[in-house]
Amino acid sequence: MTRPFRVAIVGAGPAGIYAADLLTKAERDFEISIDLFERLPTPFGLVRYGVAPDHPRIKGIINALIKVLDRGDIRLFSNVEYGVDINLEELTDRYDAVIFSTGCFIDASLSLPGVDLPGSYGAADFVNWYDSHPDVGQTWPLDAEQVAVIGNGNVALDVARVLAKQADDMHTTEIPDHVYEGLKDSKVTDVHVFGRRGPAQAKFTPLELRELGHVKDVDIIVYPEDYEFDDGSLEAIESNNQTKQVAKTLTDFTMREPVGAKRRLHLHFLHSPVAILGEEKVTGLRTERMELDGSGGVVGTGTFHDWDIGAVYRAIGYAGTALPQLPFDSGRGVIPNHEGRVVDADDQKASAEADVVQGVYATGWIKRGPVGLIGHTKGDALETIGHILDDRAAGVLTDPVYPDDSAIVELFESKGVDYVDWEGYHRVETAEKALGEAEGRERVKIATREGMLAEARSHLQAEAVGQPASGH
Repeated sequence: MTRPFRVAIVGAGPAGIYAADLLTKAERDFEISIDLFERLPTPFGLVRYGVAPDHPRIKGIINALIKVLDRGDIRLFSNVEYGVDINLEELTDRYDAVIFSTGCFIDASLSLPGVDLPGSYGAADFVNWYDSHPDVGQTWPLDAEQVAVIGNGNVALDVARVLAKQADDMHTTEIPDHVYEGLKDSKVTDVHVFGRRGPAQAKFTPLELRELGHVKDVDIIVYPEDYEFDDGSLEAIESNNQTKQVAKTLTDFTMREPVGAKRRLHLHFLHSPVAILGEEKVTGLRTERMELDGSGGVVGTGTFHDWDIGAVYRAIGYAGTALPQLPFDSGRGVIPNHEGRVVDADDQKASAEADVVQGVYATGWIKRGPVGLIGHTKGDALETIGHILDDRAAGVLTDPVYPDDSAIVELFESKGVDYVDWEGYHRVETAEKALGEAEGRERVKIATREGMLAEARSHLQAEAVGQPASGH
């Protein structure tokens, strides 16, 4: 009897789970066995820790991912960190193919004078705080009244909206008490969002932008002089429905009159940040006035403006991080690859002729960079798994030394790795829903790694005292 084809996937966010799901459904004439590895106690990556808590519609993606793992044909090993608990050789010794889908979870760097001043924050750090990431602290300084957000994408909108929104309007979501209390004590009165290009070049999605106009007790302030549309902008509006909707919504904002809300959210276009001001802490932001060049691009005018700002949030995108024993393209922030096949770092072009790292693959943002929405990762996964199946058919993959399904469990037991399986996740989920039910909410997140691991292991304690275990 032939053994199953063994695949390890490192990273259990949407990209990793989509790859696992598509592999199980791929047309093939052989059995396949898939194990997912995740460094956090729970899976789902940026859907759990990168989407604002007041966007349950997007978080509904988790329900689809749960259905995939509920089938029982994909094993999950959470609380396992690649490079610490397991290395590349240990994976390749036990699997025919290894896919890395570790994504991007840190802020892209921004080279500005003053960027390292106290009061200058990466958006990802703030998102991790309000999304209760278990590896970040539970306090966040919200003592500035005037706050700037640099960026014109959805993360910038999320950050600006959470900063401007009243804490009580967030309390219906899954945020735990420390986030609610932090937002309640916020001194923020004005949030300024700065984009270096014009309204037609903003990267907001239409729905996110429209939602901004419905936030209670927040005035949306726009500036008519920022609304320039050159030939390139008009062409983009006419040729792209999303751009047309964004431009229309922004233009509609110019018709609104402020109503004297407690907080104001200012949208600035054609302002390029050139320096964060201050000596011991952030006291301002300097921008250069830009103008459109006719094609939708911008050029500087040489006119500068200093804004009275007490905190700056940099929301210019995410960046990938290097992984032990793997090549890394630091310029693009990705594992160098050709269509998902990992290639040697010496060949940065990642062409079809590059030296392939046999049996090692990439998918998701760590494959192509942090661009595109969650759904785009399905296309990534299809391309990558297509090459895995081709490589198997071509006979170029090396058989694992320890091919049995039990080999990875035995390794973790020998090393004392305290992993959390899929049943453990359901115990965490049950505990979070119980916390929410007590307050009339759908769920309340457990905010610490220790708390999540305690719930994941609650059945062990219950069994020790002869009580029935709660959970799935």
